[in-house]
Amino acid sequence: SMTRRSLSLMRECGRSLVEMHPDDGRRLGIGPGDPVRLTSRHGSCSFNADLTPRVETGYLYANFHFPESPVNVLIGDASDPIARIPEFKICAVQVERETA
Repeated sequence: SMTRRSLSLMRECGRSLVEMHPDDGRRLGIGPGDPVRLTSRHGSCSFNADLTPRVETGYLYANFHFPESPVNVLIGDASDPIARIPEFKICAVQVERETA
């Protein structure tokens, strides 16, 4: 994607990640850098965990410009009935720490 070709963004965050609040990480047994699987009713994908208070408890942020973590598979194909814009910003997921 065009975002992945941005050198400044790649320097800032050059890997796929899911940000979650440290309290959520503790509750789920997930530590910094742990492999995490997100699963929705539409699909699943894997990320590395980044624990940060920037994200509110109960919410996640996943970056989307790495093909090895295709976050859009979680969203499905629902769109606004008038504008036909896909619902790319939010969906419910199950969060699990992946084991080797």
